[in-house]
Amino acid sequence: MKLVDEPIKDLFVLEPNVFEDERGYFFESYSRNRFHDLGITHDFKQDNQSLSVFKNVIRGLHFQKPPHAQAKLVRAVLGSVYDVVVDIRKGSPTYGEHFGIELSAKNKLFLFIPEGFAHGFETLEDNSLFNYKCSSMYNKESEGGILWNDEDLDIKWNSKNPILSEKDKFHPKFIDFESQFVYKST
Repeated sequence: MKLVDEPIKDLFVLEPNVFEDERGYFFESYSRNRFHDLGITHDFKQDNQSLSVFKNVIRGLHFQKPPHAQAKLVRAVLGSVYDVVVDIRKGSPTYGEHFGIELSAKNKLFLFIPEGFAHGFETLEDNSLFNYKCSSMYNKESEGGILWNDEDLDIKWNSKNPILSEKDKFHPKFIDFESQFVYKST
């Protein structure tokens, strides 16, 4: 596993070492030791997986509030997604900025998302299977979200008419959001 980019401090784009031959490929999708060598020392406690049957599904922008905040390691297992994170750490030089990247079964990229980021994704293909490793357990009372299409965030989603859950249609706008996350400079 190697670090490819750090577009926002503490947010890492990772690429596995892939071994391919005529049968297909093999790669290590998680190794505690290798991730620790890269500075990702989180103890992942829960794995989640979502299948979006249709293209143009948007899920997000989600996070869990402290003390149940989650760091995530995400990737597309099948299909492809446009993955987006928004920095919601008060005091961060990139507070309110977003980063987007295509994650796909083809490019095999991972995104490590530390605590303090809202996260969402849009499926770019039918039958996109998405995997999340989370550093803390799901806690319903700690759920939070920001409106996916907030004009102030200016996220360039691909779909003009996405498929959304009822919950994701009514998250607050960023300007109305009061973050409980604080940026820790290192």
